[in-house]
Amino acid sequence: MDAHSRGRADDIDPADQWVLNPHTGNYELRLDHSTGESGGTSGGPGASRTATAEESGRRVGSRTGTREDVPVQKRHEVPGQRSRRSSQGTRGASAEPPAAGRRKRKPRKTRKKKALLWTGGVMAFVVVGTSLGAYLLYEKLNGNIDAIDVGDAGSKSVVTDGPMNILVIGTDKRTGKGNEGYGDKGSTGHADTNILFHVSEDRTNATAMSIPRDLVTEIPECETKQQDGTRAAIPGAASARFNTSLGQNGRDPGCTMKTVENITGVKPDHFMMVDFNAVKELTTAVGGVKVCMAKPIDDPKSHLKLPQGESTVQGEKALALLRTRDSFGNRSDLDRIKVQQQFLGSMIREMKSSDTLTNPKKLYKLADAATKALTVDTAIGDAKKLMTLAQEISEVDTKNITFVTMPVKDNPAEPKPVTVVVDETRAEPLFAMLRSDTSLTEVKQKKKAAQSKQAALLKGPKAAPADVRVDVLNGGEIPGAAGATVTWLQNEQGVLKSTNKANAPEKIKKTTLEYAPNQADQARALAEMMGLPATAMKQGTADAEGLQAMVLTLGGDFKGAGQLITGPAKAPEGVDQARADKAVCAK
Repeated sequence: MDAHSRGRADDIDPADQWVLNPHTGNYELRLDHSTGESGGTSGGPGASRTATAEESGRRVGSRTGTREDVPVQKRHEVPGQRSRRSSQGTRGASAEPPAAGRRKRKPRKTRKKKALLWTGGVMAFVVVGTSLGAYLLYEKLNGNIDAIDVGDAGSKSVVTDGPMNILVIGTDKRTGKGNEGYGDKGSTGHADTNILFHVSEDRTNATAMSIPRDLVTEIPECETKQQDGTRAAIPGAASARFNTSLGQNGRDPGCTMKTVENITGVKPDHFMMVDFNAVKELTTAVGGVKVCMAKPIDDPKSHLKLPQGESTVQGEKALALLRTRDSFGNRSDLDRIKVQQQFLGSMIREMKSSDTLTNPKKLYKLADAATKALTVDTAIGDAKKLMTLAQEISEVDTKNITFVTMPVKDNPAEPKPVTVVVDETRAEPLFAMLRSDTSLTEVKQKKKAAQSKQAALLKGPKAAPADVRVDVLNGGEIPGAAGATVTWLQNEQGVLKSTNKANAPEKIKKTTLEYAPNQADQARALAEMMGLPATAMKQGTADAEGLQAMVLTLGGDFKGAGQLITGPAKAPEGVDQARADKAVCAK
């Protein structure tokens, strides 16, 4: 059986082979097509037969397992699912206590089908039920996915114990039937719609930051893999539009990832990319996305016509909505981004609705369309790995997903600006929040605890910069970080009694500041300058003597001199936020 026929029997749609067992609440494979019953139960009303050992061996259980009142003689794990019987596999649950240093995971809700496959681009993140035929459909879905080797631009691991950052790229590549007429027919695809999706370490919240395509920035040199397997260095550009970080001069998505890291100090772990055709295919597969217009829309350029109020769009109409810039706000790309964010929020709500999660045929169509539409990095370049990543992201509640746009301002180098540049005053605090995994949403217990710790840290007198005495060591990954920090402290902050002590004895993950009780005022002053979190402060028991200095050891969380290690407690003023669980009418 080849990859495209796997999971089919007698020309029956794979999704139609799964039925809901009313006794267990789980979907089970229907092997006897002459009846409408599941072959996986016995003794229940209408049950036609008891499952044989062979049939039981082919059954795929849900994430919650199979209830004891259902006779199952052999159970198989679904690719991408978490084992409840061993600690092997993908972050499986274990009866053993967690290893030291690993974060504790909150208890999972049982019998709740909420696995998300977050694809990308202008479309959004598509929910796929991994409990529905994942084992049988694995090879078919796996054959749909395209992958690109981005080298060291991303992570080699599928998921991490810490925060995760996924760069979602929607390109303007005109592949697919009927898409040749949109603008640049011969385009190889540029980074047209870009979202840095940050998922918190504890998976309680996520921030989706849109990056304007017309942002003028530095594009760093990057390496791309050639057809013969060798890697070639692609020259950077000192001042170029962000969208040219992909599709020009041989740049691939790894170059876009490097550009994002250069701007924000946040390293993307993975990328997910789709094109125009994916918008049409995915919105059709889900049965349309609800949108709301504050006024009637009639755009002759994109051919978009929508009435005031709520509508449902799919296919060509969905693509027209996401492409139009003349119908909203001041007709800029920034206003189009707001509409795209509203669309994505609506898409997420639709994907997590009961109408989608309880419809096997709809879920199958979504899984098939999503994987066909998707191009990813090789670290997540098969269906099993994507399902693993999906399960991690599925833990985030929709109400705790916040959309923001990178703070920018008109490009001062242009007499009549059509491009923008980063607004450093507002952007750097936001970047710092992402780097330090600070939530933009009201995850109340976590946020209040962090704020109270930080407030207690900074409470009390602070020494003048000229009185701060500190030795700086580099225990992070950036070469020369200690020297660069001392230069910044002396020239920008007035901390003249700072000394470069070169490399620390060993690498550390988190920056620390060691100080004596009688240096607390100096520690508070330095913590405020550098944005040190409360967890970085290590007070000793004995007072300092004479000219003894505090010891600042830069860790893996240090991203550069002058960049705050932890972000402020809330987003800076003037940064618009939108929540994924709230419907908003586009203006």
